[in-house]
Amino acid sequence: MITNVDLSLIKMINNHYFIKRDKIIRKFEYRGRYFFDKFERINAPLLPNLIRDHLDKKIIIAHDLITADDKVENIVFDYNGFNTERFWHRAQLILREEGFINFTAYKTKTPGHLHLYIHKGHTSLHEGYQLAQKLSIMFAKKMMSTEWRVFPTMDLPKEYNILALPYEVYQKERGTSWSKHM
Repeated sequence: MITNVDLSLIKMINNHYFIKRDKIIRKFEYRGRYFFDKFERINAPLLPNLIRDHLDKKIIIAHDLITADDKVENIVFDYNGFNTERFWHRAQLILREEGFINFTAYKTKTPGHLHLYIHKGHTSLHEGYQLAQKLSIMFAKKMMSTEWRVFPTMDLPKEYNILALPYEVYQKERGTSWSKHM
């Protein structure tokens, strides 16, 4: 079970949230592709009882990665491969080499899948897109196959740059003693 301290590392936007419904809420076109939205935006604060219901798997709650003023706090890799240990090991080596010192991998609903949050801080959306793409290219060069999606992404509408809340911490990296960029 994830603790409030571990969840606070994400720096979630908690003045609204998204809840998954059993039906399609809306359908729209974006860059020649059709999207069917099953997550309904709720313009109310994300309260601890809702998080508890999510962790008990009664409901599925997602949080927004992009603020109202087009800022991002995290670059997130949604890993959907088969070798989480290998992904985590290589990802932390790449991130350390690039000077990132705060990142956390969380377990998702599906066993073996991860959300790797790179805690970047208050970054403009455009810079977030560029950094996410750069890191994804670096990961692709060092790993055999691309088994992830990276957020934020321009390939999806802004309202699709959301992720379900994690269920448990996989591993986290904090510290500065080894960072060569200090």
